[in-house]
Amino acid sequence: RWAAEGERMRVLLADDNPKVRFALNAVLQQQPEIVVVGEAKEAGELLIRLAVTKPDLLLIDWRLPGLAEAGSISQLRRNYPDLMIVVLSGRPEVSREALSSGADDFVSKIDPPESLLAATAACITRLEERQAARA
Repeated sequence: RWAAEGERMRVLLADDNPKVRFALNAVLQQQPEIVVVGEAKEAGELLIRLAVTKPDLLLIDWRLPGLAEAGSISQLRRNYPDLMIVVLSGRPEVSREALSSGADDFVSKIDPPESLLAATAACITRLEERQAARA
């Protein structure tokens, strides 16, 4: 496991609601293999934080202000091909659209925290597989 080797998955949070960012942070801080490296409340800030923090995983609100103008999930996927992207939304019906736009996973904000933890665990597994393939 990653945590056993001192490695931690670097996570960037992008949501315009400070309460949501706080809740995400609280859930993720329970996981020893995860470190939150930054937060963004709109797309311009997100692009800066991506460049500076170089996260492994982006948890992003589907309706992040400015995201459409910044080029959407598919543009983020092109610019950061190794970045894992989990889309968050209070509207579960957008999950298919989010996944078809290039997201690795979708978590509804109305789901229990276990859904988020399952998604991040899957991302950790993918990271471990990538590292093993490169070794």
